[in-house]
Amino acid sequence: MNASLSLFIFLFFMSLFTHASELKVLTWDGYVMPQEVQAVNKLLKDKGYDITVKVISPWAEGPEQMYKLLRAQKADISFLTLNYIKMQDSKTARLLQAINVNSPRLTNYQYLSKSLTNIAMGLNKGGKPLYIPWGGGAYGIWVNNEKVKASDVPSSVEELWAPRWKGKLSLSQGQVQPNIALALLALGKPPFYLNDLAQSREKLNTVISNDNTIQNKVTALYKQVGLFWPSAPEFRDDFSLVASYGPGAVAHNAGGANWSLVSFKEGNTVWLDTINFSVTLSGKRLEAAEIFANYFIGKTVQNRVVGGLGMVAASSEVDKNPLIEANPKFFSDTMFWPPYRKSADNVMNSISEKAMKDSGH
Repeated sequence: MNASLSLFIFLFFMSLFTHASELKVLTWDGYVMPQEVQAVNKLLKDKGYDITVKVISPWAEGPEQMYKLLRAQKADISFLTLNYIKMQDSKTARLLQAINVNSPRLTNYQYLSKSLTNIAMGLNKGGKPLYIPWGGGAYGIWVNNEKVKASDVPSSVEELWAPRWKGKLSLSQGQVQPNIALALLALGKPPFYLNDLAQSREKLNTVISNDNTIQNKVTALYKQVGLFWPSAPEFRDDFSLVASYGPGAVAHNAGGANWSLVSFKEGNTVWLDTINFSVTLSGKRLEAAEIFANYFIGKTVQNRVVGGLGMVAASSEVDKNPLIEANPKFFSDTMFWPPYRKSADNVMNSISEKAMKDSGH
C-alpha cells in the first residue's frame, strides 16, 4: 500500500470518527453563544466524553425548515418552538425522543417552572415530555422610538394597515402563522381562529371558500411591508415597526438604538422555545446532550435569556424575570401558539403565498 493511499484511508476514518463525535445543534440566532459552546465542550472533556458540541448552519427559521433538517439527521439537538412539535399531525414529534427528567445529568431540571414542564402539546402519547423548557416571549411589533412619537405609536393592531406605515413595517417571512394572527386580531377574531375552525375541515373549507375577508386583510397587510426578514429581524433605521420575538430588539438596543414593544389593546401571542433530542441519540451521545441541556437551563445561561435576549426564562433560579413578574398570566392559553393542524397550516400557507404574490413581494 503506497503512502498516498494510506493517508487517504487514515483521513477517511478520522473524518468518520470526527463526525460521530460531534453533537450538531440546530438553534435560533443568538441562542447559543460561542463561549457557551466552549464551556460545554470543556465540561464534556473534563467528564471524559470524547464528544464535542457544534452549532450548525443555517440558523433555525421555522417549523418546516427545522423538520426537514431533523428528518435529514443534520441535527442532534434542536431548539424547537413548543407548538412545532405536534404541528401537521405530529410529524416532528416522531423525530424526537422523550426526555428522561430524572437523569442524573439534568440536575437543573428541578428548578424549571412547573407550569412549563408538562404542557400537553409537548408530550408524547405516553405523557412523557419531548422537550425541556428554555425560554419564551411574545411575537410582537417593536417601534423605533427615534422615528415615531409616543402619541403616534399604534394602540390597536388594526392601525398597522394605516397609510402612514406603508413600507415602514417589517414582518417574518419564514413564519406566516403569527402574521396571519395579526390579521385575525385586527378583524376582531381570536389569533388562532383558523386552527380552531380546522377541528372540522369541512367548516374550515366552507369559511375560506365563501369569505375573502381574511385573504384580503392579509394581502393588505403584506402591502404595508417593506421587508420580510427570513431568520432574524433587521432593526434598520428606515423602518418604524418591526415584528420580533424580542431577542433581536434587545440586542439592537444594547448597541444604542431605542426600540420598544408596542402594547396593543388586543395583546400579543406568546411562545416557548425548548431543547429537544433527536430520536437517533443514545448511549454516551445522549448523555452528552443531557449535559449540554443542563448547562443551558442553568442559572448563568438563563440569566442571559432574560438580560441579554429580553425573554422569559424557564428557570426559577434567575435573578429576575420581568415579563412574568409584570404579568403572571403571560403564558395565557388563549394567546399561546398552538400546534397548528395540517389543514389549518395548509390554508395559512396558501393565504400567505397569495398575499405575497398579490402584494408584489
